[in-house]
Amino acid sequence: MADLPFIEAVRVFLLGFPALFSIVNPISGAFIFRGVTASRTERERGMIARRVALYSFVVMMGSLWAGAYILAFFGITLAALRVAGGVVVALSGWHMLNTPEQHEERKQGEAASAEGVEDVALFPLTIPFTTGPGTIAVAVALGAGHPKVLGELGWFFLGMTASAVAMAAVIWIFYHYADRLAEMTGPGGSRTISRIAAFLLLCIGVQILIRGVEDVLGPMLAGR
Repeated sequence: MADLPFIEAVRVFLLGFPALFSIVNPISGAFIFRGVTASRTERERGMIARRVALYSFVVMMGSLWAGAYILAFFGITLAALRVAGGVVVALSGWHMLNTPEQHEERKQGEAASAEGVEDVALFPLTIPFTTGPGTIAVAVALGAGHPKVLGELGWFFLGMTASAVAMAAVIWIFYHYADRLAEMTGPGGSRTISRIAAFLLLCIGVQILIRGVEDVLGPMLAGR
């Protein structure tokens, strides 16, 4: 029984990491990174990849642990966040699932205008192309679902923090080796992976929406 808390941390990690991976979609992001930094030296691209990973980690951690309190300050309930966030994420996944090529072309076109900016790591490569509004909404929803019991909160914090660390590491690896990734997958492989990630994103959005509807209707049905 002593290992049950650790198992809870693993369960939280297995919930958080796939959700963050699907919404961040570092594989398609690596192609955008490759296009934006094409004129940079290999050393500069490596530095930018590390910065993007670090900035993305900060964004995810801030959303995971401060997002719920910011919402509370503005009087926004967790149920409202889950319903609104679920709709936004599901629609984003649906759009990406149906028109992935147009979606990526639009993002690359927007990023191209910032190619000559001195520091592109924070904007636009981190925000909005790596950890944009969708990532923030998912991270806030994940963090807001933390347990109320202090003992369980520590393991929840460990699991979610580990998922953010792992996601930042994945971002760095994919961006750092964007050229090799492009050679390995090719255009067809990239489109296939993007569609799979889009479908997972659609499912995650629907799941978040279901949780929000349950939060709203649960007390009403229990009172009948």
